[in-house]
Amino acid sequence: MSIKLYEIAHSRAGDKGNTLILSLIPYDEKDYELLCNLVTADKVKEHFKEVIHGEIVRYELPNICALQFVCLQALAGGVTTSLVMDTHGKTLSYALLEMNLELPETT
Repeated sequence: MSIKLYEIAHSRAGDKGNTLILSLIPYDEKDYELLCNLVTADKVKEHFKEVIHGEIVRYELPNICALQFVCLQALAGGVTTSLVMDTHGKTLSYALLEMNLELPETT
């Protein structure tokens, strides 16, 4: 079974220069482990392959049941030099939520 990430989580975005920081927080804490298993840095990199040109590092924050993705070379130079419309990368948090998740089979 496949679902969209937005069905079980929400996201926020922040920026620092050309680095985008995305948080991913499940609506229900019981889904945190599922997110840890299915939303890897490699999958996020593949999802954003046309937009994010640098490394993506994932941090697990189990005390608040959240994931954080630090995405390098993601904002076309950053706020003061970029010519793109979304210089802060806020729309990329919504784009992350469009990712498809393949749920494991339950027996």
